[in-house]
Amino acid sequence: MGAVGIDLGTSNSCVAMVRNGEVEVFADPEGRRTQPSVVAFGYGKTVVVGHKAKKQLLYAPENTVVSVKRLIGRRSGSAEVARVKSQSAFGITEGENGDVRVRVQGRVYSPPEISAHVLRHMKKIAEDASGEVVDQAVITVPAYFNDAQRQATRDAATIAGLTALRILNEPTAAALAYGFKQGKRQHIAVYDLGGGTFDVSILKIDDDFFEVVSTAGDTFLGGDDFDYAAADHFLTLFQKQTGLVLEDSRSVRMKLRDAAERAKVALSSSVEVDVHVPSLHRNADGKEWEFRTRVNRSLYASWVMPLVQRTLEVCDEALKNAGMTARTVDHVLLVGGMTRYPMIREAVELHFGKAPNVSINPDEVVAIGAAIQANNLTRLDDGPSSVLLDVTPQSLSVRTVGGFCEVLIPRNTAIPTEATKVFSTAWDQQAEVRVAVYQGESRMAADNELLGEFVLDDIPLMPRGQVRVRITFEIDTDGIVHVRAMDDKLGKERSIKIEAKSGLSQEEIHQAANFDDIDF
Repeated sequence: MGAVGIDLGTSNSCVAMVRNGEVEVFADPEGRRTQPSVVAFGYGKTVVVGHKAKKQLLYAPENTVVSVKRLIGRRSGSAEVARVKSQSAFGITEGENGDVRVRVQGRVYSPPEISAHVLRHMKKIAEDASGEVVDQAVITVPAYFNDAQRQATRDAATIAGLTALRILNEPTAAALAYGFKQGKRQHIAVYDLGGGTFDVSILKIDDDFFEVVSTAGDTFLGGDDFDYAAADHFLTLFQKQTGLVLEDSRSVRMKLRDAAERAKVALSSSVEVDVHVPSLHRNADGKEWEFRTRVNRSLYASWVMPLVQRTLEVCDEALKNAGMTARTVDHVLLVGGMTRYPMIREAVELHFGKAPNVSINPDEVVAIGAAIQANNLTRLDDGPSSVLLDVTPQSLSVRTVGGFCEVLIPRNTAIPTEATKVFSTAWDQQAEVRVAVYQGESRMAADNELLGEFVLDDIPLMPRGQVRVRITFEIDTDGIVHVRAMDDKLGKERSIKIEAKSGLSQEEIHQAANFDDIDF
């Protein structure tokens, strides 16, 4: 039985394992070491994942699910889901519990079920390449993922037939890969710009001791947004060329997004590229229109510079929380395929005043770090292994009178951790206390994410302020929250483990795990 590290990315995924003391990144039979996180549905129960699925995106986008990581753990009515819906050709609907669901070919799937197809695909690649049965994995997520998103990722692992040894922050995994066997004392900034998310973490490394000092991020800022920005400019140009109005055509938008992605990749090595979409649109009479233009680095930079600037603002937030400046960081480590782009590297170097470290493949570094941690958690010997101290990325609080939030655990607190505060009843003869747990930075509960709630009832009926309720928050190493409340008079206690918000029951997870998909 083997344990692997899986970088479950928004755009691409990667899997690695420690073998004979060295990390091996596994490739598919064609030698490709990263796989598109794309799931395409064919006839019957056939499912295609990875490179083959991405090919289907252009001719059957309504049956092809991309960037599902942006939906995992989200509520249906959120602004983020509305944004994905406006950009996607596949269906997005609401589940029975208010969670978001994906609709393809008349069937409805939860985001963890879609992600499980990607994890199964990575599991099979690892098993074929290693000759071992793979049943355990450390799976990485963006540092800014909240509790619901982390637990939904665990659901995806269960459906895929994997035991999630740990849900590890992507920047922490990258730092682990970078510091592996180096034995250096240093402060590093991990700049992680992936397909759908951006994170930056400030870490202190002392030999094999890794401590996250602060983290900040944006779960809706990544390579996808660069592609959409360029595609919008392509669409505007095409409409000027033809006089057509096609803002509502999802097929046209998907083809232009693909062209934008290809142009972005080409511009990472060329200063100017031709963009050509042979059959962008066909009208009811069968007439076809093609799209042609030429893009250089300067023009592309003008389209996406606001996105680059947003990443640097997040960097400053993390540095401020760590009590550091850009110039006091020893090294900057680049993670994510977007960091291959020269404009990104130049912006990071200018901001931090030092050339970023590019010694490790940015597409593979997160999977490498996850594999190292998987090995640390499963090794049988007592030899030295790395120690990770992570932080909670968002503050945890309870709702108080007036709809305000009282923070028990501030963001960037090292985990695992525990905190307790004592509250008093707000009304005379109050018979119960409703404990509502929120995650976020706003003073107002309505602006934060509700993680869960429970009721401590049958408390003594006394004047307001006479009954004291002790509320304790505990966060484990996976960032999962446990809450308990006790009244000081009778010692009665209620507790809750914030359950997964994927919308799937244990029975549904079991059924999904037995779904027989076919990769062809």
